[in-house]
Amino acid sequence: MRMVDLLTKKRDNQELTPAELDWLIQAYVAGDVPDYQMSAWLMATYFTGMTAAEQSALAMAMLHSGDVLDLSDIPGIKVDKHSTGGVGDKVSLPLAPLVASLGVPVPMISGRGLGHTGGTLDKLESIPGFRVDLSEAEFRAQVKEIHQAIVSASGDLAPADRKLYALRDVTGTVESIPLIASSIMSKKLASGTNALVFDVKVGNGAFMQTQAQASKLAQALLAISQAAGVRAVALLTGMDQPLGITIGNSLEVAEAIAILHNRGPQDVRQLTIAEAAHMLVLGGKTNSLEVATGMAEDALRDGRAWRAFKQLVAAQGGDVRVLDAPQTLPKAAYQIPVRAKSAGVVTAIDTRALGVAVMQLGGGRAKQGDALDHAVGLVMHKKLGTPVAVGDTLATLHANQPDPAAQVAQVAAAFTIGATAPTPQPLIRQVLRQD
Repeated sequence: MRMVDLLTKKRDNQELTPAELDWLIQAYVAGDVPDYQMSAWLMATYFTGMTAAEQSALAMAMLHSGDVLDLSDIPGIKVDKHSTGGVGDKVSLPLAPLVASLGVPVPMISGRGLGHTGGTLDKLESIPGFRVDLSEAEFRAQVKEIHQAIVSASGDLAPADRKLYALRDVTGTVESIPLIASSIMSKKLASGTNALVFDVKVGNGAFMQTQAQASKLAQALLAISQAAGVRAVALLTGMDQPLGITIGNSLEVAEAIAILHNRGPQDVRQLTIAEAAHMLVLGGKTNSLEVATGMAEDALRDGRAWRAFKQLVAAQGGDVRVLDAPQTLPKAAYQIPVRAKSAGVVTAIDTRALGVAVMQLGGGRAKQGDALDHAVGLVMHKKLGTPVAVGDTLATLHANQPDPAAQVAQVAAAFTIGATAPTPQPLIRQVLRQD
């Protein structure tokens, strides 16, 4: 085959065959297709899109560009969860131990934050000593022993995705649903999971800003899962304001600890229980979502989920002592209130702007490789529909610089204060299934 022929076909909106897509990915990983030709192919794909068959074939080709874990010797249906990324989304931290405490194995391969969105691995590394770079043998043994592990992808899993993602990031082709879906699925399928719950964020703090876009991505993820023989369900969840009240790595760990003690913000608790219930159904613990919801609530109430989280942290080298004293997690030197200059009610929040402000304080990455400050972040005091008086604290910045004036101004501008409360939107907008 010749790359120029595949470029021409995609440019002319012709469907590529599985054999052609497999050749394309293998040749690119081997270095036989240069970046300039792959960049042209990515841009052609961005504009012409892909059929469902092409999306599945691309994901499979990327999956088989490296190792694929086989967890069949571990008893039970292995279930994982993937979020498309948001602001303040710490659900994976309480979710994995909650589901594991009920006997469903959770082999979770997670990512790091980039731009305005946070990453599960970065949050966990706020806990002193916590290791995310387990070997395959350690990963398998831990899932077998305590039913859970949260790790980074090894260099041998889906190497095509790493190369393609780096290229997409600098060629303006990140926001392509077929490329996003194939990227997600190549990594998730490589982990050896049998079932998946997708949390597809929608709103001004998400990559998918409209429900139509989010639904299209969810349907692509479900179709690829079905083609791979993996059961899946997708939840479309709101991201027009941060999830919970904290943004920033150690702050979000403390909030996750509160959830595991059956406390904490209601929206985080609601989403954790809802996703756990779907995972329990997929994991074969019950056929009833209502029963599964009750099981998850019981495990939070009676401390099983909390004990499972401590097991997870201990197994991966983390200092368990800080879990009982979350005030000893990394703490910023300065807490700076951001105050309201007008009265009324919060009618809108620029969620992305809040995420960017935390990133600029050092709590996130503008590009891969940027150093993180786990202590910095933001605590919300007002959310959508909350009354505000002049001088009220809208949010508190946790910073390691005494006067982050630009971030204070950015956070203040992110809150729109008006006369009438907005119509409340459900946190879970839609649930999509393969059938």
